[in-house]
Amino acid sequence: MNRIVGQQQDPAESSLQLAVGTGRNPLPSGRGGCKLHTADESDKNKNVTTMKLHHIIHLLCVLTLSAGLNGCTWSDTDPDNVEDKSPKKLYADAQERMAKGDYKRASEILVAHNSRYPYGLYADQVNLDLMYCYYKDEKNDKALQVTDRFININPAHKDLDYVYYIRGLVLMQMDSDLLHSIFAIDRYDRDPAYSEEAFRDFGFIVNQMPNSKYASDAKVRMLYLKNRLAKYYLSIAQYYYDRRAYVAAANRTKKIIDSFYDTTSAEDALEIMIKSYQKLGLSDMEREARKLMKLNFPQNSLASN
Repeated sequence: MNRIVGQQQDPAESSLQLAVGTGRNPLPSGRGGCKLHTADESDKNKNVTTMKLHHIIHLLCVLTLSAGLNGCTWSDTDPDNVEDKSPKKLYADAQERMAKGDYKRASEILVAHNSRYPYGLYADQVNLDLMYCYYKDEKNDKALQVTDRFININPAHKDLDYVYYIRGLVLMQMDSDLLHSIFAIDRYDRDPAYSEEAFRDFGFIVNQMPNSKYASDAKVRMLYLKNRLAKYYLSIAQYYYDRRAYVAAANRTKKIIDSFYDTTSAEDALEIMIKSYQKLGLSDMEREARKLMKLNFPQNSLASN
C-alpha cells in the first residue's frame, strides 16, 4: 500500500460569468362578465381607487423584494463607507487591495460594487473575487454563501470547477482545529463533516470535470482528506477496543479497510481488527485478517500466524 502525503496550495484566480435572471410578478388582470349587483357612481369610483391602490402597493412590494434579493451581497458591511466611483474604478480599487493582501478591505469594496452594480459588466468577476477574499480572510460562512448562491443560480456554468474548488478549500479551512493551528496538535477524533463535504466537492471536479486545471490538485487534496477521515474512524475503532467493545471495534476497522485501504491508517486498522477477532474467539476471521496483513504489511509482527 502506498503512503499518501497531502499538500495544500493557494487557489489560482480565474474569470467566471454569472448569468442572473430576473422574474416579474404580473399584476392581476381585469375581469369581465355580467354584473350581478349595481352600485352608485361614487361607490364604483371608490372601488376602482381601492383596487388601483392595492395594485400599487403590490407592485412596490414586489420591486422592494426583488431589489433586496438581487442586491444581496452576503455581508453586514455598509456599502456607504466605500467611495462612490464608476464600476471600473471601484473594481480597480478592489484589485489593488487584493494585490496588497488586504482582503478585508477588498471584500468591503467588492460588496459595495455588488450592491451598486449587481448586473454590471464586472458582476461575474466581483462574485469570484468576493468568494476568494472571504476565503483568504477566513470568513468561511460568507464564502460558502457566495459559492452556494453561484452554484444554485448556475449549476451548469462552464467555470463551475473554480467555484467548487474554492468551496472545498473553505471547507478544509473550516475543518482545521484551533489546537492544531496554535500548538500543532491534530485532533483526528473531531467531527469529520467538513472534511467529508470537501471530499465530495473535490470529487465532483475530478469525476465530472477531469480536464479542469484544478483537477490535479483536487485529486491530491482528496488523498489528504482520505487520510484524515481514515484517522477519524481509526480513533473510533481504538475507542471501542479500549473499552472492550470488540465487535464495534472490528466493524469500524472494516470500514477503513474497505474504503480507505490506501491510507496510512490501514495497517493500524488491521492490527485492531486482528486483536478484536482474537478477543472474540473468531479464529477464521482472525486468520483472514492476518493474511491481509501479511500480504500488505509483511514486516508487521501480526502478519505471522
